[in-house]
Amino acid sequence: MTFVSLLAFAGLCLMLALIPGPDTFMVLRISLSRVGAGISAAAGSGTGALVWAALVGFGLAAILEQSAEVFRWIKIAGGLYLLYLGISSFLKARKAAKAGIAAGGDGHQPLVYSKRAGYGAGVVSTLLNPKVGLFYLAVVPQFIPQGANTLAIAMILGLTLAVIGFLYLATIAFLAYRAMKWLRKPKVNTLIERISSGILAVLGVGVVASGATS
Repeated sequence: MTFVSLLAFAGLCLMLALIPGPDTFMVLRISLSRVGAGISAAAGSGTGALVWAALVGFGLAAILEQSAEVFRWIKIAGGLYLLYLGISSFLKARKAAKAGIAAGGDGHQPLVYSKRAGYGAGVVSTLLNPKVGLFYLAVVPQFIPQGANTLAIAMILGLTLAVIGFLYLATIAFLAYRAMKWLRKPKVNTLIERISSGILAVLGVGVVASGATS
C-alpha cells in the first residue's frame, strides 16, 4: 500500500467522520457536563473501530455481508442501545433536576458522566453499528495489495479511521463543553440535554424500525 493510497483512505475516513451519526450525538450528549467523559467516549469509539478492523482482517465481518438476518439483528441491537441511552439520559436529567429543587437550588443539576462510563458507551455504540463493519468490507479490500498481509493492512487502515474519528469526536466534545460554559442558564442547559436525549432515542427507534422491517 502506497502513501498516496493511505492519504486517499484518510480522505474517505474524514468524509465519514464529518457525517453526523449516532457516535456524534452520543459524544455531544456526554460532553455537556464533562469534557473528559466526552473525550473518553471518543476514544471508546476509536477502540470499537479497531475491533471492526480486526474482524475484517480475520474475515469474520464478512458474515454481515452474507447474512441479512445477522445484519438485521445487529442493527436492532444497536438501535435498542441508542434508545436506552436516550431514555436513561432523559430520566437521569429529570431526577437530577428534582434533586436540585428538593435541595432548594435553582432546579437544575448538571448530569455528570464518568470517564469509564463514557469510554464504555463509545465502544458499545461503535461495535453495535454494523455500518462501520460494512464500510470496512466495502472499502478496505480496495486498499489491500495482492499478496499483502491482509490483517496488517486492515489494522493500519483501521488505526487511520480510529485516529481521524477520535480527533473529530474529541473536537466535538471540547466545543460542546465550551459552549455549555457560555450557555450555563438552567433553562437552556436543560433544553439541550432533553433535545440531545430525544435525538438519541429517535435514532434508536428509527434503527430498530428499519431493522425490523428489512
